[in-house]
Amino acid sequence: MPVKHDLFKDLGFTREQVAERSKADKKLNQLLVDYDEIDAGVLKAEAGAAGSVSDEQLNRLKEKRLRIKDGIMQHMQQT
Repeated sequence: MPVKHDLFKDLGFTREQVAERSKADKKLNQLLVDYDEIDAGVLKAEAGAAGSVSDEQLNRLKEKRLRIKDGIMQHMQQT
């Protein structure tokens, strides 16, 4: 069963903090857009709605989502 991750809880920042920072940081904003897209793809694949997605393909999607989340965290920790 697909489980939506709470990105903001994972990051330790509020939605408002992330939104405010992303207004001034185009790269952060793009990472957030990328994260939403890949997260939707993971959820769709986990639900079986993405057709015949192999376990390997799903794992690659999850790894990509994690890399994007790491990039978001790096941008949020910058002062």
